[in-house]
Amino acid sequence: MERYSAMTIGNFDGVHLGHRALVEAARAATSGEAVVALALDPHPATVLRPGAEPPRLSTRRSRETALLEAGCDEVRFIEPTPAFLSQTPDEFIDWIVGEFRPRWILEGADFRFGRDREGDLDLLRDRGAAHGFEVIVVPEVNLRIGGVDVAIHSGEIRRRLQAGDVSAAASMLGRRYVLTGTVVSGDRRGRELGIPTANLDHGELLLPADGIYAGTANDPEGRVHRAAISVGTKPTFEETPRVCEVHLVDHAGPVDEYGWSLAVEFQHRLREQIAYDGIEPLLEQLKHDLDETRRRVELPSRGE
Repeated sequence: MERYSAMTIGNFDGVHLGHRALVEAARAATSGEAVVALALDPHPATVLRPGAEPPRLSTRRSRETALLEAGCDEVRFIEPTPAFLSQTPDEFIDWIVGEFRPRWILEGADFRFGRDREGDLDLLRDRGAAHGFEVIVVPEVNLRIGGVDVAIHSGEIRRRLQAGDVSAAASMLGRRYVLTGTVVSGDRRGRELGIPTANLDHGELLLPADGIYAGTANDPEGRVHRAAISVGTKPTFEETPRVCEVHLVDHAGPVDEYGWSLAVEFQHRLREQIAYDGIEPLLEQLKHDLDETRRRVELPSRGE
C-alpha cells in the first residue's frame, strides 16, 4: 500500500490563496513522497442542508487542475454520502489511515471532522501519535483589502462576488474569477439590437452581482476575445430569471448559436444593470460599455 507523505482535506472550492498555502506547506513537509488533496465533492451541505448549499466557485475539473498546479501529486474526490458524513471522528481517522497512511496531515486552525463536526485538531493530534502521523496547522492567509485585513475563505470570496467586487475576489483567488458553461438558447434580443450575445448556462457556478462587466472569453478553439458581460434580469425589457450574456467584442462570427463551450473571465465591473426608457438610450449605453471594454481589457499577446 502506498504511503502518502502529506495530505490535506477539505472542499477546496475555488482553490484560493488559503488552499494554496496548505498545499505549499504540505509540499515543504515532504522529502519527495506523494502529496494528496482529499476533496469532498459536492459540498457536504448538499447532504446536510439540501437546498441551502453554497453556489460553487469552481467545477470539479478546474478544482483538480488548480490543485495539481499548486503542487499536489494527486487529487482524490470523495462523495460526502450520508454514511460518510455520519462517521465518528475515530472512524474517519481509521479510514484515513487505512486508505492513505499519511506521515503528515495539514489543516487550518478551524478544521473539524466527523459526525456533527465533533472532531478537532486536538483529537487529530492525539490519534496521530498512535497512528504514526503528525498534524501541522497552517495559519490562515490574510489579505489587506480596502485598508482592512481580510481572512481568505471561500465564503468571503462568494460574498465579494455577490456584491460585484470581482477585483477583491480575484485578489483572494490569486487569479480572476472564471465562469464556464455552455451556450444555450436565449431570446436573441442582442442580435436584434446588433450586439449579439451568447447566453451562458453556468450550471451551479456562482453568478456575480447583477451588472455589466468587462473581461475576456475563451472559445472552444482557445482563442481569447474581449468580452462585455451582462449579468441580471434585463430590466429594460420584460424581466427574466437571472442570466449571464456575453458579447465578444469586435468578433465577426456568430455567438448565439448553441452547444459550444465558453470560459468567461471577469476583470472589471463597469456599472449596475438598470432599466432604460427605450431602445435608443440603451443602445447608446451599450456602445459606451463596448468602448470601455476595449479600453480596459488587454488581450494576451500571441504565444502567451
